[in-house]
Amino acid sequence: MDKSLFISPSPHIRAQDSIPRLMYSVIVTLIPAGVFGVYWFGINTLWIMLVSIASAVLAEMLCQCIMKRPIEILDGSAVLTGLLLAYNLPPGIPLWLPAAGSFVGIVIGKQIFGGLGYNPLNPALVGRAFLMASWPVHMTVFGALPSGTSLSGIDALTSATPLNVFKQAREILLDSASHSIQEVTEASLSISQLYSSYGALFTGRIGGCIGETSAILLLFGAAFLLYKRIIGWKIPFSYIGTVALLTWIFGGTDGLLSGNPLFHVLSGGLLLGAFYMATDMVTSPVTVKGRILFGIGCGVLTVLIRLKGGYPEGVSYAILLMNLTVPLLDRYTRPKLFGGS
Repeated sequence: MDKSLFISPSPHIRAQDSIPRLMYSVIVTLIPAGVFGVYWFGINTLWIMLVSIASAVLAEMLCQCIMKRPIEILDGSAVLTGLLLAYNLPPGIPLWLPAAGSFVGIVIGKQIFGGLGYNPLNPALVGRAFLMASWPVHMTVFGALPSGTSLSGIDALTSATPLNVFKQAREILLDSASHSIQEVTEASLSISQLYSSYGALFTGRIGGCIGETSAILLLFGAAFLLYKRIIGWKIPFSYIGTVALLTWIFGGTDGLLSGNPLFHVLSGGLLLGAFYMATDMVTSPVTVKGRILFGIGCGVLTVLIRLKGGYPEGVSYAILLMNLTVPLLDRYTRPKLFGGS
């Protein structure tokens, strides 16, 4: 019988991509940023990445064995979770920290909900949030920058990230009456040098987490993912655009419209989060309007935490909070059926 006459449920046209192919494509695009992290921060960062990945894979295998599910540790999802978690960690942490974070991210953030495709939150960010809540000193203290840093003119930058320096300096400038003239002068100098450090921010020769510093390498990887349509443009562009707009309006030290949006886009984990974590297929909306609103929400929360919160960075928490809104976004942005009212 002619099979062209058979009727079957949708979808009728299927893509050639598979889960392993998608996962390993993302992993490959992340490798250059990791290699730079090892070069810039030292060999300990390589061990952090390996331990984080090994812990994620082991946790996935143990959960699947205990729950009597098929062992699918080679699909790349656990490897990607471990790698992304490692990229969000400071380079000087003890090795048990990424092991604990990956284990919690896989077990609590993924397998407990049913495994890949059922998790409401990004597992790597669940692991990072757990580490931030449990061991904040380890997660917020950064070691000295390697020798030869182009930002050595600011003493504080040898032990902090650019966003941390910016937050401290901005608070002094906004409340200059409560500080000495010397403190205000040093804060103003810090802001000026931060705004003139685009070369270091773009290449990654700054302090920060292992995989977030090199903007150029992250952008190269993101461009490949966009070209291959592994990720879409709506979430990252609306996310980054919202951060740029709001930091230009509210992020300055001389009133409204005095901020430096490029500094905020290149600093911290914004590019890593926008292109590699906010675009997670499972934890992001499926509708066009939903994805744009999701990106805008991530941007608003990131800026709010950076400027008003207790942490200098807000990407991880912003994405996690917006992950919780995905079912509502999909529900209320669902397109109307043809002919429906």
